[in-house]
Amino acid sequence: MVGSPVFFIAIPLLVAFIIPLAGYVSKELVRILPGLVLIYLLALSFSLMGYVMEYGTIVEQIAGWAPPWGINLVYSPFTGFLTTLMLFIGLVIWIYSYRFKNVDFEEGKKFFILFLMLVTGAVGIVLTGDIFNQFVFIEITSIAGYALTAFYRGRDSAEASFKYLMIGSLSSMFLLLAIALIYSQLGTLNMADIASKSHLMLPEFKILALIFFIIGLGIEAEIFPLNGWAPDAYSQAPGPVGAAFAGIVVKAGVYAVIRIIFTLFDVEGTHEFLIVAGLITLLVAEMAALKQTRLKRMLAYSSIGQMGLVLIAFGIGTEAGVFAAIFLMFNHAIIKSLLFLSGSYLVYNSSEKFISEVNGMGKYLPITAVLFSLGAIAIVGMPPFAGFWSKWSVLTAAAHEGMFMIIGMILLVSIVELVYYFRIINRIFFFKMEDHIEPKRPTANALIAMFALGVIILVIGFYPGLITGYIHEASQSLLDKGKYIHDVLSAGVLTR
Repeated sequence: MVGSPVFFIAIPLLVAFIIPLAGYVSKELVRILPGLVLIYLLALSFSLMGYVMEYGTIVEQIAGWAPPWGINLVYSPFTGFLTTLMLFIGLVIWIYSYRFKNVDFEEGKKFFILFLMLVTGAVGIVLTGDIFNQFVFIEITSIAGYALTAFYRGRDSAEASFKYLMIGSLSSMFLLLAIALIYSQLGTLNMADIASKSHLMLPEFKILALIFFIIGLGIEAEIFPLNGWAPDAYSQAPGPVGAAFAGIVVKAGVYAVIRIIFTLFDVEGTHEFLIVAGLITLLVAEMAALKQTRLKRMLAYSSIGQMGLVLIAFGIGTEAGVFAAIFLMFNHAIIKSLLFLSGSYLVYNSSEKFISEVNGMGKYLPITAVLFSLGAIAIVGMPPFAGFWSKWSVLTAAAHEGMFMIIGMILLVSIVELVYYFRIINRIFFFKMEDHIEPKRPTANALIAMFALGVIILVIGFYPGLITGYIHEASQSLLDKGKYIHDVLSAGVLTR
């Protein structure tokens, strides 16, 4: 095994600072460097995943300070799976963005720096074993997200970014309150150490800290009613950034919520809370998506609804439920990224992004239209595509626990999804294009990125066994709280 989890943080941060200097050497190098970093880190993550599947979790100490005193990174089957997924989505978005818009050199330089910071922060949220450093990585991700939301001028992007900033500031406040409360009670910031000592906290302080965490992290995880920033941010940000929010940032937010609930605290009723919060998020978001007249806002609400379904699956609390939740996270990252990337070309030259503006695009952009339709059919759970297996896993996990009302609600919402997605497919292929619309054919690199996602949807749909073994290991890793504590704290030595 060559490489260390530290590389996932150190290398992209270093390159982000090097990019402005690289521009003096070659303008093209500014575009190339982020891709080279993502390719290397993705290869490293695949290598480390093979290692942890065979030998167990890697706990990397920073500067030689052993946990719980020092900062550590934890690369387990669960965190490794999510890291690999995020880096892959990041690489696909980089490929797509290489020639997405004809922006000037300075604007392109800013985009790639911020995008690299966004991916780095999200990966850091997943890998860190320390709650304060998780807060730091959340801030890195959020600041990059604010800037990327406001990237295009001439839209309402500044307003969307400001709303995101204000709500994100509330997130930061509640997270710091939770961290301060825990440190005042236990004198530690290490997650494994907190988990081993949480029984020493007074119940009222433990519940209060958990509430603060859920409010702070729920904003990043798009839990209703904390997701007010998301529809505006998704709709005003560039298409690749919308894909990054759905495929990378929100996954990191959900991970943080789940790590707090499954590992740090053992408060009774948290699983029931996840189910209730997930159901409300799912129902409200899907009904809102049904009423949207703008494509990217509809995709944003659909993404929020899918995160509600993920929370429901985690709330079931069994290994089958956790397996289904992680499978959903994987499929959502792939499918929703494809929808945002392909949808961006369907409404490329539109500032308003009305759904009516996709009318007739199947004739002028057949490949893009087919790929968008593939994503739409997959996200609603139609067989034999990848989305079917994850939704089936949720229904099966709920059935095993006798949660038939939840099954009924999920099936009802699936009908709503079918309505608004098939309404768009109908417009794409069977309506006449509006006269004022000028279609924009995707660049070769954009087609490669979208094809890659489409192929994964098809391959996982026909051969889900290619990924389910990794997901089973990831779900067992999350559920084995004792092993997590032991791996991090045992002997204070580097575990390899």
